[in-house]
Amino acid sequence: MEVRRTYLEMTSPGELRGARSSEPALGLEQVEACPASFYRYLYSEVGRAYAWVDRLPWTDDDIRRHLADPAVSLWLLSARGAPAGYFELKSAPDASVEIAYFGLLPEFIGRGLGKHLLTEAVEHAWALGPRRVWLHTCSLDDRAALPNYLSRGFKPFREETYLVSKPV
Repeated sequence: MEVRRTYLEMTSPGELRGARSSEPALGLEQVEACPASFYRYLYSEVGRAYAWVDRLPWTDDDIRRHLADPAVSLWLLSARGAPAGYFELKSAPDASVEIAYFGLLPEFIGRGLGKHLLTEAVEHAWALGPRRVWLHTCSLDDRAALPNYLSRGFKPFREETYLVSKPV
């Protein structure tokens, strides 16, 4: 199966076209000292439908080591106290910040929370002072992902295709 990966970026905070959800009782907080089991839960549940498999074999030590990296931050979106989604930011030596992972738990898709969470992710990324903020998506992701990125102001800068051995 052929998969198309699209890399997108913003080179100025002014490019963000933010959007907020009107859903009540949303919260966003940075997760510090995240238990490996909770990280694994977020990663596997958010990514289940989109073939997120790279980090599934990580051990608890791998996860703890990753989250202990000062360049990495994990942010949790909650709705009425329940986990609704998350994003992970990663600062790089080239003065960029990658929105490395981003997504909603399945029960929260289709409620306008994706635009809200992406706005938050971009604002928190720019607060770190980078020269650019970037991310990538692929044709395995939710069909609303790329339109959301484009609507928030991201611009494509590279595209590639690759093969996966089995359909997901």
